[in-house]
Amino acid sequence: MPRTCALLCLFATLPLAAHSLGDEGTYSPYAGDPIPQQVFWGDTHLHTTNSPDAYLFGVRLAPDTAFAFARGEQVTATHGLPVRLERPLDFLVVSDHAEYLGLVKRLFEGDPKLLATEYGAELSALNQSGEDGPMQAAMQLVDDLSNNRQKMKLPELSTGIWQEVAETADRNDRPGVFTAFIGYEWTSMISGNNLHRVVIYRDGADRAAQMVPVSSFESVDPENLWAFFERYEEKTGGDVLAIPHNPNLSNGMMFQTERIERHGLSKRFTTEYAERRRRWEPLLEVTQIKGDSESHPFLSPNDEFADFENWDHGNLNLSEAKENHMLVGEYAREALKVGLEQERKLGVNPFQFGLIGSTDSHTGLATAGEDNFWGKHSLLEPNEKRPESLLGGFGEQRVESWQQVASGLAAVWATENTRAAIFDAMERRETYATTGPRMTVRVFAGWDFRPEDFETPNFARLGYARGVPMGGVLEEPPKGAAPRFLVQALRDPAGANLDRVQIIKGWQDSRGRLHEKIYDVALSDGRVRDDDGSVPPVGSTVDDEKATFTNAIGDPHLDAYWRDPDFDPKERAFYYVRVLEIPTPRWIQYDVARYEVEAPSESPTTVQDRAYTSPIWYSPAD
Repeated sequence: MPRTCALLCLFATLPLAAHSLGDEGTYSPYAGDPIPQQVFWGDTHLHTTNSPDAYLFGVRLAPDTAFAFARGEQVTATHGLPVRLERPLDFLVVSDHAEYLGLVKRLFEGDPKLLATEYGAELSALNQSGEDGPMQAAMQLVDDLSNNRQKMKLPELSTGIWQEVAETADRNDRPGVFTAFIGYEWTSMISGNNLHRVVIYRDGADRAAQMVPVSSFESVDPENLWAFFERYEEKTGGDVLAIPHNPNLSNGMMFQTERIERHGLSKRFTTEYAERRRRWEPLLEVTQIKGDSESHPFLSPNDEFADFENWDHGNLNLSEAKENHMLVGEYAREALKVGLEQERKLGVNPFQFGLIGSTDSHTGLATAGEDNFWGKHSLLEPNEKRPESLLGGFGEQRVESWQQVASGLAAVWATENTRAAIFDAMERRETYATTGPRMTVRVFAGWDFRPEDFETPNFARLGYARGVPMGGVLEEPPKGAAPRFLVQALRDPAGANLDRVQIIKGWQDSRGRLHEKIYDVALSDGRVRDDDGSVPPVGSTVDDEKATFTNAIGDPHLDAYWRDPDFDPKERAFYYVRVLEIPTPRWIQYDVARYEVEAPSESPTTVQDRAYTSPIWYSPAD
């Protein structure tokens, strides 16, 4: 027998050595690792042909197509142009409106049960009344929805449609590769004021389809939606959450500090109300096509970047003009401050929400890139007339097409690309928003971080071991300590360099007054603050006519160690990170360059896209 064979045969007969592996019982340090090591990108707010308004505005892309497009497949848009994402998304929520879900599509496809209803016949007649018929039908429907008028009710159809919606998501869900969530939009409006919520299920069709979603036709009060969640979870053992969106069109109602429908009872917040709101609404959609809701110059006059894609014309249907006093109830930063105030009164913060972005596109296409923007609805897909088109208007209030925002995306730190892992990350608020680019942002807060901690090979593991991530809550500090933050920001590998990293702090002082302050904690290109405290602009490389830019300025990667110099352990506070890119061409400049048309004089030509992390909170022991 050859010597090699003899040795191999000998080794094969030896018993396996017993290794001491500790409590884990495995050699691999990553087996069962609970630490989220990946950021997943998605859109939690997309409409297809099942949404009544999207269908009447012309979209013909069904949920299956929307999921295929988000996975990276090339599809044909409603008006015949081929379209594809530069990079696939990791997850998608098709969130068609619960109100008349799928019914309008079936009505205009000739469903006899729907045509037999008085309202179905009315909409059908309007739709066929001439060239403007579809628009008239759409506006009639939107007006009825704005006033929560339910004129068509066929429960047997609704049950079957919801079953189909749930099964479609299941069919497109590919664990580990692409997550297709079951979801819908609860579309409450009070006199046109936007109180919409996107509802997301952790579950599959076997649970989600057991109960047809509650809509705003039953009640415009979000407490009624939460009651449905409670019934759903009790019946099915499932899990569900809601994401308020577009607060900037609520005319102050989204974050008002009175309850909606009390029928003679007190409208004041209670501890129970605050607990329910925090439980069911862990996130806020802070940026989307209809404007950015992080901050506003009226509320934050010392923030040079607060005037970003603000929509402050009025409410959702533009039936009521915006007034400055309404802004307090519409912007995320102000709501986070008011949450501290409410926590002091109630013991619970009702506005302890994390941040995400999403599109609210009604085209069936989840596109948020400046150079690949397909508009709010199918009538505003790319074409040579789009730059000067009217998006919407009522009376003297008008919104032009150029005011649409190419935004946004939801970024989620999770352990794997599955419904369970991504949903759980949303519930714990380990998320952030971007206005389109896929920049990687991570932040941890703790009491004993040091600048040299950035030298640790596994930065995240150290952050979890000695601190809390975005969305977390800091415990009571050691005596004399102040919060210390570790922030890493990496540019979108297919995008623009970074301008700066900022930490935004809000707090309530001992007299109950609310404050905010912005700290520039990392600046690109070696810039430093001037003597007056200002920071020199990063500059711009944008060629407006050609819609191009270069990365000759800015930095691809910025790290920041920061210790709060103004910390008072007796004061409630929150902190979140804002990361700004260098200027790039705004979406309308790509239209100008490709169609060789003029841009409206009012339209900005550049944009500084950005990311907003979920906050980290500090609450003193009472």
